[in-house]
Amino acid sequence: MNLSIERLTKKYGSKFAVNELSLNLNEGIYGLLGANGAGKTTLMRIICGVLTPTSGEVKLNGKNNINMGEEYRDLIGYLPQNFGYYPDFTAKEFMLYIASLKGLMPRFAKEKTKELLSMVGLESVVNRKIRTFSGGMKQRLGIAQAVLNDPQILVLDEPTVGLDPKERVRFRNLISNFSKDKIVILSTHIVSDVECIADEILIMKNGNVITKNSVEGLTKEIENSVWKCTVSESQEDYFCNKYCAVNLQHSRNGFVDLRIVSHEKPMDNAINVPSSLEDLYLYYFQDKVKS
Repeated sequence: MNLSIERLTKKYGSKFAVNELSLNLNEGIYGLLGANGAGKTTLMRIICGVLTPTSGEVKLNGKNNINMGEEYRDLIGYLPQNFGYYPDFTAKEFMLYIASLKGLMPRFAKEKTKELLSMVGLESVVNRKIRTFSGGMKQRLGIAQAVLNDPQILVLDEPTVGLDPKERVRFRNLISNFSKDKIVILSTHIVSDVECIADEILIMKNGNVITKNSVEGLTKEIENSVWKCTVSESQEDYFCNKYCAVNLQHSRNGFVDLRIVSHEKPMDNAINVPSSLEDLYLYYFQDKVKS
C-alpha cells in the first residue's frame, strides 16, 4: 500500500498552511512532529479527505483520494485533535452510532465495540454516559472509535492528550499491535510517544516536512553535538541566549547544569553526551523555545 502526497498546498488568504509538500508513505508508523502552526493538523485533515487542498493531491495506490470517494473513506480511521462527543450517549451507544455511520454490520459492530472498549480499558464503564468521563477516558474512547472499521490508514492528531503515563504506554502498545500492514500517522508534542514506536519521524516546519528518517538516523544528525555544561547562575542567561539550551537544572550550590545542542563545543569543561530525538526536535524549534 502506498500513500502519495504530491506538491500539496493549502492557503488561507495569503498564508500557506501547507506549502508544496510531497511525501511517499508505505506501511508503518510515522511520527509527525512540529511546533504549533507548522501545518500538521491541516496536512492530516487533507489526508483524511476532510479538507480540500488549494493545489496538489493525495493518492492511494495511484488513485486520487477525492475521486475515490466512499471507497477511500472506508479505509480511513481518524481521531481529530478536538473530537466531538455526544455527552448523553453511553460509551457503547457512541461506538455503535459511529459504527452505523461507517456502515458496519450490527452484529460485527457489537462484537468489535466490546473488543475495543476492553482494549482501551473502558470495559467497566461501557454503560456510563460520556459526560461523566474524564478527559483521559474520552481520549481512549476516541482512539477506540478511530480503529472501529479496521482502517488501512489511521490518522491520530494529538491522541495522548489527557492520558497519564500508564495510559500512554497502553496506547503505544495498542498502536504497535494495530499497525501491521497499515499506514499510521501520529501527530504529537510528546516526543517520547513516537520515539518508542515510530518507524520513521517526519519533522514539519512552515508547512513542509523538513526532514524524514528513523529515530536513529535523525539523532545521528546531532551526534557529538549535545553537551552537558556546568555554569554559574550569573552565566545562565548568556549561554541560554547564545546556544540551544534544551534543559537546565539548578543545583543547591549556585551552579546550573545545562544541556546544550551545538556543533561547536560551548565551553572548555563541556562534556559530550548521547543525543536524543527530543534534543533534535528542540534544536529545530529553538526559536519557539526561546520565545
